[in-house]
Amino acid sequence: MTRVLIAGLGNMGRSHALAHHHHPGAEIVGLVNRSGAVEAPELQGYPVFTDFHAALARTRPDLVVIATYTDTHAAFAIAAMEAGAHVFVEKPLAETVAEARAVVDSATRLGRKLVVGYILRHHPGWIRLIAEARALGGPYVFRLNLNQQSDGPTWAVHKALMRTTSPIVDCGVHYVDVMCQITDAAPLRVHGMGLRLSDEIAPDMYNYGQFQVVFADGSVGWYEAGWGPMMSEVADFVKDVISPAGAVSILSGMQPDSDSVEGHTRVGTLRLHRAGQGDTDVEFPDEPDHDALCAAEQAHVLRAIDQDLDLTRHMQDALRSLAVCLAADRSIREGGVIRLDQG
Repeated sequence: MTRVLIAGLGNMGRSHALAHHHHPGAEIVGLVNRSGAVEAPELQGYPVFTDFHAALARTRPDLVVIATYTDTHAAFAIAAMEAGAHVFVEKPLAETVAEARAVVDSATRLGRKLVVGYILRHHPGWIRLIAEARALGGPYVFRLNLNQQSDGPTWAVHKALMRTTSPIVDCGVHYVDVMCQITDAAPLRVHGMGLRLSDEIAPDMYNYGQFQVVFADGSVGWYEAGWGPMMSEVADFVKDVISPAGAVSILSGMQPDSDSVEGHTRVGTLRLHRAGQGDTDVEFPDEPDHDALCAAEQAHVLRAIDQDLDLTRHMQDALRSLAVCLAADRSIREGGVIRLDQG
């Protein structure tokens, strides 16, 4: 039985906690939430802490699940590993590449398992998209976005996230990870553009951004993300991968509710296009919902611990996707192209 401590009980933390609550091989030994409140009925009765380090010392877990804000990810992850625990940490892995490398280095040095919350890696539709794109052969054009017309409670969550993380970093790491899995080529340079579209966020933050990335094999990628009540839902969900041999596209997006959590991962229909040969549609009528995907993620973490899985490639992919998105954020703030092949 794996003893699990969950830090953070927002949308993602709640889902991860429920996954361990229902998993026969896991035992929740504590929940960490700054408010001390636990809203989910299924999670009532577990020990609740308001201080992460006190919880870590008191519960001595085998696995720590970190679903707090990004500015705590690196420190919490390293503290957990030094205390003897394996770690699952939500994306982004850290606020900076240096911090992210420190987390990965700690996992390697201490022999701990480190899994980053790339939920699309556990979705059958996205797994199929990556396999079909790789079968086409590159170089590739990646066209991906995730705009969310958020208001009310969701806009409040987005504004809280933007105290530490921009939309293109928070969401972008998922989709750059997809690009990297398909091309296997190193990213070379990134150019980003962004705009602050609301007076409700900090003057040095932007709630709309886009960037282009060029890979060593000639592949090029575009990613766009925007949060807020002003965002359009007309083009909220574009997911295309194009190569000389054809294209793979997701047809079903988040409309008509672009801030739906369930819609963030939805595939529905995958269109496989072969140049000169026509199209084939693949349906995913029984695709997993958000909680089921989180359960699959956590089952993977437990399996990695039990079977001593090699997570080296996973950790390197997490570093690479974060480096691209942070370079895009830097490009937006400084102007100009950021070269990743020069350190």
